[in-house]
Amino acid sequence: MNLPDLPAWMRAAAAGGLVAGGRVSRTEVLRAAAGSAIGILVAALVGRWLAPDLPGTALIAPLGATAVLVFAVPSSPLAQPWPAIMGNTVSALVGVACARLFGDTALAAPLAVGLAIATMFLLRCLHPPGGASALLAVLSHSEPGFALHPVFIDTLVIVLAGVAYHRLSGRRYPHALQPPKPAPPGRSARFSSDDLDAALAHYDQVLDISRDDLEQLLHYAESAAYERTLGDLRCRDVMSPEPLTVQFGTALSEAWQQMRTRHVKALPVTDKARRIVGIVTVADFMKHADIEPIDGLGARLKDFIRASGLTTGDKPEVVGQIMTREVRVATADRFIAELLPLISEAGHHHIPVLDEERRVVGIITQSDLIRALYRTVKPG
Repeated sequence: MNLPDLPAWMRAAAAGGLVAGGRVSRTEVLRAAAGSAIGILVAALVGRWLAPDLPGTALIAPLGATAVLVFAVPSSPLAQPWPAIMGNTVSALVGVACARLFGDTALAAPLAVGLAIATMFLLRCLHPPGGASALLAVLSHSEPGFALHPVFIDTLVIVLAGVAYHRLSGRRYPHALQPPKPAPPGRSARFSSDDLDAALAHYDQVLDISRDDLEQLLHYAESAAYERTLGDLRCRDVMSPEPLTVQFGTALSEAWQQMRTRHVKALPVTDKARRIVGIVTVADFMKHADIEPIDGLGARLKDFIRASGLTTGDKPEVVGQIMTREVRVATADRFIAELLPLISEAGHHHIPVLDEERRVVGIITQSDLIRALYRTVKPG
């Protein structure tokens, strides 16, 4: 049957890779298949060694499903050693009990499967093949020893084989819960572990993925979206070009007047070739004027920027005396995503942009960044 002949929902699932196992490499397919075959072989040999006269009971059918989980999806919570071993074993005991209590197989079988699932939930050992183990125990009218051998022993062998095989092939099994990974350097996560717990509680269904893997996948998706929306933007695409600048010897009153007239809060300080030597901000004026949020702010600022007319003294007269000398700068071809942590978290609200000769060609402010973000997310 060709893909177009399939029902719409099947066509969408197949084309989008929504079918389980649809998006893995050939190497992973071969690794999982080989591991499952080896695991079943080891279980068969151990079973034959333990019961040489009864080769038919050396293996049970549910073991095939256990092998799929242990070797193909080792990160699944349903494939971990406790759910696999105890899920199969406890379910087999439930099946044996139901077969003995209810003679009618049609009644014992559904009760065994239902009670096995409830018991696995209660013991936190949910394992899908456990339902098959319970059903098999009923259909075969098994004795209690059936839960020990072949169920318990076969499952134990499969799990031990899985541990050895995954270590040799570079996979993590058992897949123990890992501590939450921090956000990438300079970036804070969009959601916290508590947010994820709240979402899982609201979803209230069993997920065939461990909690730490789910959190990591969500962070990966977040990073991919982050790079997709901002990854190609460079400083030259965002900056305000040809910004107003001042020089070292510019009078404080002149610099302050320019900042008020142009409604800017920072001025790059350059030499005569427009090479950056510092930056002066409103905060620099306030700090050197020793201004606190009290009455008389305007008067104190006016006194500070007014030229004293003295050739010597402690009072600053020009921009170079109050500017910040250590300036965070960026080149015009730098990716804007690299500057987001500096602007959003490190407190750098004005970042001069330089060309190859370190001449000021632009400046990036919080307003520039907000405009860029808006352009990337607005519809159409």
